Amino acid sequence: MKKSEFNKHKYFKNRELSWLDFNGRVLEEARDIDNPLLERVNFLGITQSNVDEFFMVRVASLNKMYSVNIQSTDASGMTPKQQIDAINEQEQKMVAKRYTTYNRSLLPQLEKNNIRIITPQEANDEQYKFIKRYFNDDLYPVLTPLADDSSRPFPFISNNSLNLAVRIHESDNQNNKRFATIRIPEVFGRIIKLPNSDNTFILIEDIIKEFVENLFSGYKVSEVAAYRVIRDMDLDVAEEDTSDLLREVQKQLKKREHGGIMRFEIENTMGSHLRERLIKTLDADKKAVYRINGPVDLTFLKKLPRLVSGHQELRYPPYNSYIDPKLAPGKNIFTAIRQHDYFMQHPYDSFSSVVQFIAQAASDPNTLAIKMTLYRVSGNSPIIKYLGLAAQHGKQVTVLVEVKARFDEENNVRWAKQLEKMGCHVIYGLVGLKTHCKLALVIRRDEDGIRRYMHLGTGNYNDVTANFYTDMGILTANPDMGIDASNIFNMLSGYAKPPYFHKLHISPKKIRSFINKKIDVEIDAAEKGQPAAIKMKMNSLSDQKIIEKLYQASAAGVKIDLIVRGICCLKTMIPNVSENIHVHSIIGRFLEHSRIYYFYNGGNEDVYLSSADMMTRNLNRRVELLFPVLQDNLRQKVISIFSTMWQDNIKTRVLRGEQFEKLDRRGLTPLNAQEHFVQEAQQKNKLLLKQKHDAKRDASVFHPMTRHESMVHLSGDKEDE
Repeated sequence: MKKSEFNKHKYFKNRELSWLDFNGRVLEEARDIDNPLLERVNFLGITQSNVDEFFMVRVASLNKMYSVNIQSTDASGMTPKQQIDAINEQEQKMVAKRYTTYNRSLLPQLEKNNIRIITPQEANDEQYKFIKRYFNDDLYPVLTPLADDSSRPFPFISNNSLNLAVRIHESDNQNNKRFATIRIPEVFGRIIKLPNSDNTFILIEDIIKEFVENLFSGYKVSEVAAYRVIRDMDLDVAEEDTSDLLREVQKQLKKREHGGIMRFEIENTMGSHLRERLIKTLDADKKAVYRINGPVDLTFLKKLPRLVSGHQELRYPPYNSYIDPKLAPGKNIFTAIRQHDYFMQHPYDSFSSVVQFIAQAASDPNTLAIKMTLYRVSGNSPIIKYLGLAAQHGKQVTVLVEVKARFDEENNVRWAKQLEKMGCHVIYGLVGLKTHCKLALVIRRDEDGIRRYMHLGTGNYNDVTANFYTDMGILTANPDMGIDASNIFNMLSGYAKPPYFHKLHISPKKIRSFINKKIDVEIDAAEKGQPAAIKMKMNSLSDQKIIEKLYQASAAGVKIDLIVRGICCLKTMIPNVSENIHVHSIIGRFLEHSRIYYFYNGGNEDVYLSSADMMTRNLNRRVELLFPVLQDNLRQKVISIFSTMWQDNIKTRVLRGEQFEKLDRRGLTPLNAQEHFVQEAQQKNKLLLKQKHDAKRDASVFHPMTRHESMVHLSGDKEDE
């Protein structure tokens, strides 16, 4: 087939519908009875927060295109309006499935384990007294009922806030209906644990509903129901028009709250009069109205497991990440890296080694400078603290903080200001591009001269998410990589345009061209009848040109194995197009976040790790990093990890055409790749503990001196001096 024949609309799955399918796979984890119960509860909460962000950003983007009458189609041939309608149609089904899971599966199972979420009507006398006292003492002074009439216009309903719509009438006149709304205050927790009961909870909105009449003295409440809106929360910063990006981001953050309504959720108990009034007042599209059979906004379920006392059997078993002894606290990490490269797969290998790398650089008198990119960090980041400490010790510290990191903008603006106060030089990247690469560079004066030490990773420098995101990283002092890393920072902070890079590959543009060249090598080999293979692991695969290139390779006979966690716009099983492409997706205990790109290359087996997915934004509009795994044992380690994940038959779904399906495990030895890696880390920990124990025992055992040894000591042998 000609290259031009791989771009037909029917060969591509719509990006947004593929994302909804991914969220459906997360929902399957909430429904999987083989998962611990409290973890299933957490998965259901994750599906809600996932879809909220999806509507705030992706659906918002489509609505903007529709509002200006854009009629162009995506790779699958759908216009923005067609995509919006298809999204709402598919998501209505997913909402029903989510609440069926909540009402019919999870709540009864929680009840069986004496974990209860009750209503005031289900409370015993003692519990009811507490609820009433809590309302009067805590909630009542804070709540503000807002009337909606000719003199008091309907208030602005902010994004993601939970609200109660109330219909009332005068005590002596039932025909004179009035309307009011109450915002549920966010200063209180959504879930309240009731005293003198192990694990009994109540939702704050149910308490307010029970006593809502107290807020309307002289009136009777005829109806009360919860609702919330999801708004357009995409950040729109025109960088070319501002000389102060930080100030512009802060300004846009304030504006963002007033974005248009993308999704309107109401309790299904809400009457038609109240529902129609809200839809009209809020100017919500009726197709974007979701009637909810249960508590509006299930994200509270992500917090519930942490509030439950005991019940360890309902959670994933705890484990300890492995720390290589050479990278442990108290060891000189730079001495270790000079000897050879170190590979880490988080969270099985502890992220503390990366923190330790920055910590030692901050206090090491031989460190001259630290340069680092930060995309997302935790709210109490130790890395930020060590960077500030390094600056205070007189080292030159340059930090690129990406203040446009979606939904982390406020956190990153705060950290940028803090770093500047501590004496670091803070930069914000290139105009029009997000800096998404993960790179830390330490320049040090060693005994034999200046040397560069680096950490290159696939994931963020976030010590919290590193406990449940799978990512990979390498610590190295490779000179060529060091020169490339310096050039990258010079490019980001100044006006440098390096003519070429020795080992590293960066976006925009360059990673795409490099991947295309590597695929071409495999195509050439396959056409000559030689072995040819490509293996890739990524979060998402949506770039049309890359998919077309993979189709071309498949048609030429290249064997292609892909592990794609989320969006996959590629279709398998297309005759003469994708018959040689096999796609797996793994959803499990940890969020698969690492990216691996493997090319057989005539038996050389080239392996690369990257911060970039095969998405247009990563390849064209972001500063991304792709780096080789050069050390042979580490290269084989990455290949082995991919192989283990490919053989997973518990958490893996296989793409059949455009739908992912669970594997038929009959006759197969069960393998959960993530749990395999956990057990591997535990075994290494046990071995390390045994080695330490044996060393301590040997040191404490008295060994009688032989006659020969005593004669050597008494003779004053020169070797003893």
